[in-house]
Amino acid sequence: MNTLLLTQMSGELFEDTVVIGDPKEGTQLYNKGNFGYPMRGGGLELDLIEATFLTECERLQVTKDGSPVSFREMFCYSSEQYDGFGTSYLVYRDMRNRGFVVKAESGHFDLSVFPRGYTMSNSRPQYLVRAVSERDVLDLDVFSKEVSHTEGRGKKLLYGVADEEGDITYYHMSAKDPCGRSFHLPSGHRARGYLIGGRVLVFDESQTERLRGKAFYGKMMGSVLHLSLIECCFLSETGDLEVVSQSGEIMSAEETVDLGMKTQEEFDLRLDAFRDLRRRGMVVKTGFKYGAHFRVYEGTPDDDHAKYLVHAVPSGKTMTWPEISRTVRLSGGVKKEILFCRTGEPMEYLEFKWFRP
Repeated sequence: MNTLLLTQMSGELFEDTVVIGDPKEGTQLYNKGNFGYPMRGGGLELDLIEATFLTECERLQVTKDGSPVSFREMFCYSSEQYDGFGTSYLVYRDMRNRGFVVKAESGHFDLSVFPRGYTMSNSRPQYLVRAVSERDVLDLDVFSKEVSHTEGRGKKLLYGVADEEGDITYYHMSAKDPCGRSFHLPSGHRARGYLIGGRVLVFDESQTERLRGKAFYGKMMGSVLHLSLIECCFLSETGDLEVVSQSGEIMSAEETVDLGMKTQEEFDLRLDAFRDLRRRGMVVKTGFKYGAHFRVYEGTPDDDHAKYLVHAVPSGKTMTWPEISRTVRLSGGVKKEILFCRTGEPMEYLEFKWFRP
């Protein structure tokens, strides 16, 4: 005989709650697992996700109008009551099995999670959790508001992503304020770069030294400085560089930007992010080999490793979870933090980090 069944508690299903009427059983379940909400006069009220979990664990026998309700019936009933119940249940179940006290949230978030080892009576929730499927799409505008809301409440935002086999991967989402030590200082001298085959080269050694200097613009090819078109646009705007076209004419900063817009994809997004990062004192280099727009240094490439990979995205951008998973795992593999730069006013840097609860 299953001895666990002998200790099963009984609860009655009423629409979106299950009520344990026996005060002793309710107190025992609340004290040992922080399940449910104590009722005035005794007893315990469980929400559907808690009741479904306890039914699966064979700790609770739910009845409806005197008839027993199986786990299958409980799961189906709960799924009919709430959109996305199945995904939320998988995340709830995983968190509970990891030893956390978890409560269903009303509103935009799905779950609140208390620090491991703590209860509702001696702590406050540490995480607000969104439970999503790997097939869902993430809207970065919505995500930005979620980050602001959770951080404003002194909590952390987690996404629990359920794959097609029911396994859960967690991501900690936050806002970042990157800042470096290599601020751009106008040199007072205008270097001259020559546009040759879509690349800009600076040949004068003294000009090369000024541009390379502490800000580390471009890359040396022997004695010649090779600048990216993004760098050229920024340096033209600051008055530190003039670009000579292949026809021998001096290009304005606007003409240099127009050239980039015509010849390179997402040039405007990347230029906006580059400008902002440089003004924050960061050294910015291409992130092509890492699958991102930029790799970014807080100090100089001679002294530091790149701390961040930065990818510029427009407001209104949506992303799939497989995209995010690939990007986060790649950045983790090279020991860098991935930031999505949401361009616009204001510029925002949003971090996705793989998280083990």
